[in-house]
Amino acid sequence: MLMPTSASRVRFSSTLLRLSIASFSPTAYRIMASSPSSLSRASVSFAKQKQRTLSLSSALPSLSCSAPRWSHGVDWRAPLSLRVQSRTTAPGLERLERKLSTLASEHAFKGILTSLPKPGGGEFGKFYSLPALNDPRIDRLPYSIRILLESAIRNCDNFQVTKDDVEKIIDWENTSPKQVEIPFKPARVLLQDFTGVPSVVDLACMRDAMNKLGADSNKINPLVPVDIVVDLSVQVDARSKNAVQANMELEFQKHKEIFTFLKWGSSAFHKMLVVPLGSGIGHQVNLEYLGKVVFNTDGILYPDSVVGTDSHTTMIDGLGVAGWVVGGIEADAAMLGQPMSMVLPGVVGFKLSGKLRNGVASTDLVLTVIQMLREHGVVGKFVEFYGEGMGELSLADRATIANMSPEHGAIMGFFPVDHVTLQYLKLTGRSDETVSMIEAYLRANKIFVDYNEPQQERAYTSCLQLDMADVEPCVSVTKRPLDRVALKEMKAHWHARLDEPVGDEDVAKPKGERERIEYFVHTFIFGYLRARKFFVDNNEGFAVPKEEQDKVAKFSFNGQPAELKHGSVVISAITSCTNTSNPSVMLGAGLVAKKACELGLQVKPWIKMSLAPASGVVTKYLLQSGLQKYLNDLGFHIVGYGCTTCTGNSGELDESVASAISENDIVAAAVLSGNRKFKGRVHRLTRANYLASPPLVVAYALAGTVDIDFDKEPIGTGKDGKNVFFKDIWPSNEEIAEVVQSSLLPDMFKSTYEAIAKGNPMWNQLSIPSSTLYSWDPNSTYIHEPPYFKDMTMDPPGPHGVKDAYCLLNLGYSVSVTTDLISPAGSIDKDSPAAKYLLERGVAPKDFNSYGSRRGNDEVMARGTFASNCLFNRLMNGEFGPKTVHIPTGEKLYVFDAAMKYKAAGQDTIVLAGAEYGSGSSRDWSAKGPALLGVKAVIAKSFGATHRSNLVGMGIIPLCFKPGEDVETLGLTGHERYTIDLPSKISDIRAGQDVTVTTDNGKSFTCTIRFDTELELAYFDHGGILPYVIRNLIKH
Repeated sequence: MLMPTSASRVRFSSTLLRLSIASFSPTAYRIMASSPSSLSRASVSFAKQKQRTLSLSSALPSLSCSAPRWSHGVDWRAPLSLRVQSRTTAPGLERLERKLSTLASEHAFKGILTSLPKPGGGEFGKFYSLPALNDPRIDRLPYSIRILLESAIRNCDNFQVTKDDVEKIIDWENTSPKQVEIPFKPARVLLQDFTGVPSVVDLACMRDAMNKLGADSNKINPLVPVDIVVDLSVQVDARSKNAVQANMELEFQKHKEIFTFLKWGSSAFHKMLVVPLGSGIGHQVNLEYLGKVVFNTDGILYPDSVVGTDSHTTMIDGLGVAGWVVGGIEADAAMLGQPMSMVLPGVVGFKLSGKLRNGVASTDLVLTVIQMLREHGVVGKFVEFYGEGMGELSLADRATIANMSPEHGAIMGFFPVDHVTLQYLKLTGRSDETVSMIEAYLRANKIFVDYNEPQQERAYTSCLQLDMADVEPCVSVTKRPLDRVALKEMKAHWHARLDEPVGDEDVAKPKGERERIEYFVHTFIFGYLRARKFFVDNNEGFAVPKEEQDKVAKFSFNGQPAELKHGSVVISAITSCTNTSNPSVMLGAGLVAKKACELGLQVKPWIKMSLAPASGVVTKYLLQSGLQKYLNDLGFHIVGYGCTTCTGNSGELDESVASAISENDIVAAAVLSGNRKFKGRVHRLTRANYLASPPLVVAYALAGTVDIDFDKEPIGTGKDGKNVFFKDIWPSNEEIAEVVQSSLLPDMFKSTYEAIAKGNPMWNQLSIPSSTLYSWDPNSTYIHEPPYFKDMTMDPPGPHGVKDAYCLLNLGYSVSVTTDLISPAGSIDKDSPAAKYLLERGVAPKDFNSYGSRRGNDEVMARGTFASNCLFNRLMNGEFGPKTVHIPTGEKLYVFDAAMKYKAAGQDTIVLAGAEYGSGSSRDWSAKGPALLGVKAVIAKSFGATHRSNLVGMGIIPLCFKPGEDVETLGLTGHERYTIDLPSKISDIRAGQDVTVTTDNGKSFTCTIRFDTELELAYFDHGGILPYVIRNLIKH
């Protein structure tokens, strides 16, 4: 493939002139703004969004899902009938509406709507044909960009998506380097339980707001399919042959209220499916069942695409479905038909050749690819894989690579659909007719790759290449998945880490502001994709003195003598969507277990082992192969279907093991097949955490230590008294391929996902109300009605400036403040405002649970905003923690308490921040929380892209310092009072304009307002995206 080159092109504008088109679709929003400055409350009008049934009457194809859903022929959503509502016209626009009504029956690109014939006669449907545009630039576009192009063409209404947007995408080679923004409407939304709860709370609250305003509350319904998979609520408590049932019962006890609420949501809202606990991990369910690849809605064909609120939504990219992570507020907007604003990304082409050598697992390839992409720099870009090596990669291998996109920072790692994809679709139970339709459509629209045919050159922003024969077995060491070491070098690496200076939480108590800042950096920034290099190369060790490196901690385990050393493995987990979805590595792990058992090897009983498959299909093929027996014999019992150790739900270690570690300061190890292993995430007592393939997880469990050279040292002693080495238990690629071929059957997928529609006994026994309006329980500490729409009227509040605001926090150091710091998801500190709230309502400390589990309660989450113990707020003079200074009184208070004091006095607040404020995981509460605290603006050097969008969605003003300026250079302490003057009319504000900020001590500086599109200005005018949607649904 070629790098972008300049060439003469047929301009798209001339193509448009040749088409017989009109300006608007009858089923799309009709909003007319004659110029950017005309976007105001008086000049913006919506046409009624036509509602539809799941049996699909005529509708805009991008906003509905056909029924039954073609995945295995199961229709999960009950049909519904929605009457078409009359629409009203905003004052002053009647003449314009009459003019537009003559155009409403035609789509802007009607001229390229093309029939797709069936091989035996008839047609599959119609589609918007990219080849019909007859523009040679399209032939050079990466496949991932063609998906964006098709969506823009199909959704073009000349307001939310314009012809100019379409032209930007077609001219990608020239426009992508300019960081232009485009709108994108995904075909569907994927949520998990922790992120799905606040979204359903938002929808329920919006219905109440509609009802209070005298409107039809049933207008609040998702316009695209929304799938919520309950998978994060699985903790490794029980570990036995009955562990699945035991752990599910525990989770239903802890989270019954949450599950009941989600079940109510699936009944009350159209197009919403909740996949119950015990079905699998969301990303694997998405891959095996939910992913369509191509939609066929009302006879209109278009590519599947999805946005999700979990970082590893990108796993679906391995299926040729464009998918990536967004914040919860963006997901809410996408559900309700709003476009997402995104920078048109560059695309890095990654060419694969050759094939993996014997003994090398797909996990080894993944870790190698991560390291290459990280070093190349792909943050904010698409990565698109291609090359003759693609035929050597199974779909599961591709999904494993795509899953890990968050670890190198790309928006997605995309594998275009080819013959391997089609084979997988058939394997997982998609019908022959469906697969035939998918292939025919993608070929006709030039979005299919056939490596048996000559390949046309495509343009990429940059290119990488890897011969897979060069990949060697490896593990991911230290803190991040991208820190990789070859397996043969693991022992030497371990000893080097024992000697090296400590890092992260191991640092001695810092002294002085600079050391405190460095400590903060080492603690949190390693998990963030744009982390600075200085903390990667230094302070990665454990600083164990030479004389103590051979220390042995002896203890009693269940009455038997036991011992731990530095490097002893205490947690061994086959876990996470990344690897437990891949038959080759899962069955490979089973083969390792089989060989080990036959040789008489055993795992030390104090090692906590677990197996959490990504779907029920894994259990079926492990049983079919007979290998689950051997995994059980070693102690790898199936504990549940969901995210466990990888997300921190490893459960407690045995008390005797925990005491031995703590009392002897042992550097204990965890080896897991997950995608995240940051210190403190897996378990607070495992300082050395390693990612490895499932077969290696079993091997390290057998060895009982990471302090081993597998090439030279025995793993253990066999029943014949002889040493057993790594090579004696490691299966060949041929052995693995043979068992995969004989054990993985299409009927396994069909039976697994047909069972989802039936639910499980505990889920089915949950009783839910029949009302479409939720009955809020004022005593609930899990689900609470938020105050977003309190006192809301039909008149938008208009833009607001900031007058004499106090600084709530000064986070102005140049290193980014992640969303984990703004809105922690972990445990609730016993002395925190959230703990006080729970205690006052009779919740015992043992039942506090986590902030993540209580995301449906705004009272808890507001109190949890800025509640991190490692928050570095300059107002606190070097002290870390969730407190700030209340400027008028000088009191040091919890951030929540200070914010409430400001609000009670009617005083606005702002936040000062540094670079990349709000980076890291997408977390809607990192914007909702500050809004509830009364924060009116955030002034930062730069923002995490998703977080900036979320701030806009909550009505908070995002402002950026000018280049070269920040809190330090401007001499801002946070003790000043800040005024931000904005025009009182939204029509007088331009996207990206400069505004002046003044302080009460005479300082004045200019910032850029980060409302980046006209639509975002409309959101701000309405006080946020959700009020904007409510008002427009009522009016139109």
